[in-house]
Amino acid sequence: MAIMGQMQYDPWHAALLDLLHLIQRAQGDEVAASVSAALRPLGLEITCYLVDEEQVHLHPLPEPGKPLPEPLGVDGTLPGRAFTTVNTHHATAPGGAARLWVPLIDGTERLGVADLVIHREDCDVAALQEWCESYVNLVGHLIAVKMPYGDSLNRVRRTRRMSVAGELLLASLPPQTFTTDRLVISAILQPHYDVGGDAFDYALDDSSAWFAVLDGMGRGLSASLLTTVTLAALRAARRAGFGLYAAAREAERTLMQQFGDKSFVTAVLCELDLDSGRMRYVNAGHPFPLLLRRHQAVRELTGGRRLPFGLSGGEPVPGEEVLEPGDRLLLYTDGVVEARNTAGEVFGVERLVDFTERAAQADTPAPETLRGLAHRVAAFQQGPPRDDATLMLLEWSAEAARRARL
Repeated sequence: MAIMGQMQYDPWHAALLDLLHLIQRAQGDEVAASVSAALRPLGLEITCYLVDEEQVHLHPLPEPGKPLPEPLGVDGTLPGRAFTTVNTHHATAPGGAARLWVPLIDGTERLGVADLVIHREDCDVAALQEWCESYVNLVGHLIAVKMPYGDSLNRVRRTRRMSVAGELLLASLPPQTFTTDRLVISAILQPHYDVGGDAFDYALDDSSAWFAVLDGMGRGLSASLLTTVTLAALRAARRAGFGLYAAAREAERTLMQQFGDKSFVTAVLCELDLDSGRMRYVNAGHPFPLLLRRHQAVRELTGGRRLPFGLSGGEPVPGEEVLEPGDRLLLYTDGVVEARNTAGEVFGVERLVDFTERAAQADTPAPETLRGLAHRVAAFQQGPPRDDATLMLLEWSAEAARRARL
């Protein structure tokens, strides 16, 4: 980099080493000030923003002694574009200094953006950008690592109080997006603050991807308990080396043992071989997944059917599908298609297909496809949702994986 050729290496390496040291010892509420202090000697000023649970606004991390900026909208702003596209955008700060809006990510999980103002006259901004992106990537990892150890970072992301049911269930979920060199999995769940029985899960090991969407009976804490118990049973079985159908039987056994035959959970469980594209699945009373190929919804996957877990569904007929490179698979709960507007119309599968096809034709990355779709469903209802709505989009594609990491 041009800037590195003009300066000693030590200050730049020191800033990175300081950040790595923070991963070991910093509290969540110390992250923003510590990161700022590490960059200040380099002539860089940073403000970190985290996206809220609704993925509507970007909220600044507070720093002692520093005025707190206003939240920024995700839609219709340059910082929001950096967040949605996972690409750095250039701007000019007040006073004429160069400015970079850098995506704040943990791997490929979108956390927010970083506002970097460059108070240097001797630097090549384009050359400095790569270093800044690497640094902000480490900041994203630091924030993700510190999130479970305190409450301050979680508070920044919340615009209202979380229900007990929501707190229990959301703590059980994996990050919303994960990417390997040939697969993207992304999911979104709404309403975040009062979620009941909806959930999603995934695990990738070796050449196998396991993923699921679940929906527990009812609302509130009772539904949340049903679903978290089912999640735990499936994970325990999977981590013990059980196959797909044995894991389904274990979920059934656990629910019957704990809740009798008065409660149930619907679910789609899938296992994909990443080498061949061969997928096996079980559908326990759940809406059928949609397969998109060459930007079009080609069919619903109607195999592998059995009764919901908890209703003694018996052994399913194996459901199988062979994916082609570039295929997308959309899983969802009934709260999506059964959402109603004030006229009593349901959102329906047709609207779901239309939006997803348009997103595929535009090569919209999976996380942004789901964010847009979830907001479309929420706007359609024009009021408080009657049910949880969960979406999961999987894309078996090396190109999709590359786009998600840009």
